[in-house]
Amino acid sequence: MDDRFNAVVVREDGGTFTRAVEERNVADLPDGDLLVRVHYSALNYKDALSATGNRGVTRQFPHTPGIDAVGEVVSSGSTSYASGDQVTVTDYGLGMNTAGGWGGLIRVPAEWAVPLPNSLSPKESMALGTAGLTAALSVREVTQSGVTPDQGEVLVTGATGGVGSLAVALLAKAGFKVAAATGKAEAHAFLTDAGASCVIGRDEIDPDPGRPMHAGRWAAVIDTVGGEILVGALKSVLPRGVVTCCGLVASAKLETTVYPFILRGVRLIGIDCAECPIETRRELWELLAGLWKIEGIGDQAREVGLDELDTEIERMLCGGSLGRVVVRH
Repeated sequence: MDDRFNAVVVREDGGTFTRAVEERNVADLPDGDLLVRVHYSALNYKDALSATGNRGVTRQFPHTPGIDAVGEVVSSGSTSYASGDQVTVTDYGLGMNTAGGWGGLIRVPAEWAVPLPNSLSPKESMALGTAGLTAALSVREVTQSGVTPDQGEVLVTGATGGVGSLAVALLAKAGFKVAAATGKAEAHAFLTDAGASCVIGRDEIDPDPGRPMHAGRWAAVIDTVGGEILVGALKSVLPRGVVTCCGLVASAKLETTVYPFILRGVRLIGIDCAECPIETRRELWELLAGLWKIEGIGDQAREVGLDELDTEIERMLCGGSLGRVVVRH
């Protein structure tokens, strides 16, 4: 096996961060049960932050981002996997505090890996990745809480992002009428193609911010942005509705009242994909590969090489991303 591989490496020099594609050696990787040759990775918001030196995501540099990876086991110190097995690895410490999927090889604990389902191609799995698992966790919470399509519309905020657009598609596949909220007028066709029954502007979520409550409209909400958007969405949830929360790109603060919770019995459920138990991950991957499979998901993602990531990172951090970006090796 060739011990050398290419990787995006982020370096720090006196508080200034730079990144470039460099040749690395397998000896540079951390300890772990599985050595995996990466075929595809993806671009997530955490990756964009890590790639620009955000210490809330990554504390030690030099570093290779990439919280998602799919590839082939090269060598295994675990009885659970053998050389040649196809596996996906998402979250845990990958790409945050251990070398991630933007490198041609990764070395990880066996308990971080999930077998790639037979009905998903490697590219399809990364068109889903952490975003797909987060969206699937959110939809599962909505359906397991008893919300059904006949109870009303489901609102998805941040609908053009990776999690939001996949949540729109999964909800539509499950039979829900989906209202997709976005601030991008040019994204209407993208969202209706994904399965949205209507597209609304962000200002329509909370038309009168001074009021503590609005008339009920949403049977459920999948919120991906937090802040005032989440506050506004809570005001219009129908009695015994469900709201899931998985993001903070708008703000980490939640300045709201208890009225939705004590007057309508609204439930707010946090979604944590990063430390999701491996058993749940396996279940979600099987759903995404089977009952919840989004047809054509691999073709819907933009595919870029390691040397094309700078433009995509800048676009994501400026709020201009649309859907998923898959990174090929």
